[in-house]
Amino acid sequence: MSDVSLTVNGRRVSGSVEDRTLLVHFLREHLGLTGTHVGCDTSQCGACVVHVDGRAVKSCTMLAVQASGSTIVTIEGLANGADLHPVQAAFKEHHGLQCGFCTPGMIMAATDMIAHHPEGLDEATVRAELDGNICRCTGYHNIVKAILAASQAMAKGSRSKARQAA
Repeated sequence: MSDVSLTVNGRRVSGSVEDRTLLVHFLREHLGLTGTHVGCDTSQCGACVVHVDGRAVKSCTMLAVQASGSTIVTIEGLANGADLHPVQAAFKEHHGLQCGFCTPGMIMAATDMIAHHPEGLDEATVRAELDGNICRCTGYHNIVKAILAASQAMAKGSRSKARQAA
């Protein structure tokens, strides 16, 4: 058994886990954060994507003890209270989900993608960067539309904040 201590969605948490406990299982079983899904057990589907220290990571590929000391953001920590994150709002507005199983991982991957392309995104880039996330329902069209819309909204918001600061 190992002790794990990390910050999850802004809250310090700790626990004792078996050394082989995956981060996804720590989040789901020890913390009750079931928005992070286990879809394939082989790191192919991306349903388990969370942010670890600001980077998108498939939480089924990381041991909980490896994450100790890190800051984790899950789908539950993305919204600001009742206000959806712009990517969540775009998925809702552009019908970027059907069954919803892959949606948390898609949204977490998309927020990371947008953060790493502040100049904006194009369809080819979105499709290429979604390569590690599988959706079996939507055909990706509306997911891509949602990510592009969120990227534009977030870029507009950044420009507005920069103007206000000047």
